[in-house]
Amino acid sequence: METTDSLNPIDAITATVEGNAHTNTVGMLAIKKVNDSLQDASKMPNPVPLFLELWYQGEVSCLFSDSNLGKSLYAVQIAEIIAKNHSILYLDCELSEKQFQLRYTDEVTGLLHQFPERMYRAEIDNMHLDLKDYEDRILQNIEAAALQFHCTIIIIDNLTYLCNSSDKGVDAGLFMMKLMQLKKKHGWSILIIAHTPKRSLSSPITQNDLAGSKKLYNFFDSVFAIGKSAKDERLRYVKQLKVRAGAFRYDSDNVIVYEIEKTDGFTHFEFKEYSTEREHLREQKETETLNRVENIIQLSRQGKSYREIAQEVGLSKSMVAKIIKQNEASTAGNPVDGVDTVDKVDTPDNNLFTPENE
Repeated sequence: METTDSLNPIDAITATVEGNAHTNTVGMLAIKKVNDSLQDASKMPNPVPLFLELWYQGEVSCLFSDSNLGKSLYAVQIAEIIAKNHSILYLDCELSEKQFQLRYTDEVTGLLHQFPERMYRAEIDNMHLDLKDYEDRILQNIEAAALQFHCTIIIIDNLTYLCNSSDKGVDAGLFMMKLMQLKKKHGWSILIIAHTPKRSLSSPITQNDLAGSKKLYNFFDSVFAIGKSAKDERLRYVKQLKVRAGAFRYDSDNVIVYEIEKTDGFTHFEFKEYSTEREHLREQKETETLNRVENIIQLSRQGKSYREIAQEVGLSKSMVAKIIKQNEASTAGNPVDGVDTVDKVDTPDNNLFTPENE
């Protein structure tokens, strides 16, 4: 019996045509019987990994990190690996052509690093910048470029250059819907590079660290992030945060540890080992914990919302709310569970800043 993994492109097209025969359209809705939907999907190829188990074919994925941790380096490295077998378009909104060249040139010999021929780099041409309906126009240009150069895989570095209102829920949601439309229309795989606000090295990376509206995270098929090791400033670790197609392999108990190196003009992440995230976090001292709680209380007294405080201190909104409510209860003389009645801080068994509660 033929498996879904062994289907060739012709079979995939045939499966799509047969699937359309079962589809009823009502406005924007495509409707099938559940059993027809399962049967049609079983005839389509299973998604295969593009890079480790972090990004699969047909996914809109996200890689994010704090500034200056090397997310663009990692993105280019991913692109190079993929370009050995597929045509890929890398939209570079971070570096100029000269800056990119210097990054991939051997300072001693002057030799340029050679990338695969199927890897294309694009940048925004300021001479032809169209600010009217900018987001729609740039997405149209990306679509046209990918079609022209036969690229089915796209990396966009980075999100802020495409969606100026990524922090606003409605705008972020509409932008992501447009990206998802491109994915479904062409069967493309898209990786978005994004930022995170300044975060503490003592806290594990969570979905709340992704800058912008929380709607962004909900739309992505998969999400992974780069963290800086507190043990050594040259070390980075990669953590998997969201998975749909594959296995949750690189979680907090099995992060990928790299060292940034430059060999023969190629600046890259060199694999070192697998480790736990905890090993690369800075041990938080009691004074730091108390200072953080005090900072949250002060921001609350200034009239800031839970969301605003959470973004500023690098915690989840629910955690900020818990700290403020515990403080209010203890101030009123009604201590709540998990708060020491003597010094008004958490007891060790229920610490607010343990990774489990982040």
